[in-house]
Amino acid sequence: MAKIRDRTEDFKDAVNRGALSLGFNEAKRAALMASFIIHKPRERSPFTKAALKTLESIGTLEQFLIKHRKDYVDPHRTTEEERDSIEHEVSVFVKACKEQIDILKNSITDEEANAKGWLGIRGDNANADTVAHKHGVVLILSESLHSVTSQFDQLRAVRFQEAINRTMPRRKPKPKRGPPEKTETTNSSEMRGQSEITNEPMKVQQQQVLDDETHALQVELSSLLDAARDTETKMVEMSALNHLMSTHVLQQAQQIEYLYDQAVEATKNVEMGNKELSQAIERNSSSRVFLLLFIAVFTFTILFLDWYDT
Repeated sequence: MAKIRDRTEDFKDAVNRGALSLGFNEAKRAALMASFIIHKPRERSPFTKAALKTLESIGTLEQFLIKHRKDYVDPHRTTEEERDSIEHEVSVFVKACKEQIDILKNSITDEEANAKGWLGIRGDNANADTVAHKHGVVLILSESLHSVTSQFDQLRAVRFQEAINRTMPRRKPKPKRGPPEKTETTNSSEMRGQSEITNEPMKVQQQQVLDDETHALQVELSSLLDAARDTETKMVEMSALNHLMSTHVLQQAQQIEYLYDQAVEATKNVEMGNKELSQAIERNSSSRVFLLLFIAVFTFTILFLDWYDT
């Protein structure tokens, strides 16, 4: 087995001799030799710059959520206005990141459209690999953004649950009505007149009627309060469900749009394939006619030559 020899030093010596022959000074030769060790970074493409910027924005959003997590979840640390402000800033962040990802998707679509050849078939394998790599980058960015938004959805669910718990009806135990107080009979009451003894049952009856009306009014007010709290709880739950539904609808809309684009592209490819098939059929029929004509001419030529020789 032949041994492999490292010729790097020989190559450096040859480069150094070539630089001396070209009249390079010491500084230029040092910079030239250093370029073999420290390579200059390649200039990044606009797609790579935009993808890195989007990734940086997603990282900034995640750091913002980590910083304000306790302030958003704990109602004793901030007010409702400050929590709404945090939610608004997160929504703006998410919208900006989604717009940047959509721009990257559109650039990939344009590149795919420009890279197709005459028959709608991609001819450059290197370009196909680049497009596939860009699709992977966009997929990673979308998953990263979805992961961050899922964390915020969990925080929002905690906030909604706290709001629901605050609005749950808290029923107070109904006060028990004790037996009516018995009028104490003393020696002085026995000495009262017959008129006061006859008025005492009337006062007790009036007090009983007032107590019954007060109790009925308390029951009615308690039922109205319970109904109001139930309505508020249902409204908070509907708000949370509406937000979750809007999130899922947005994700489904993006998937439907992607499927629609794929369907349109497939339809175009089928149409182009049908055109190519019809052209191939026409070329096949014309070639068949030409072949028959050539055979006929060749046959008549042979017969003519045979007749001419005889």
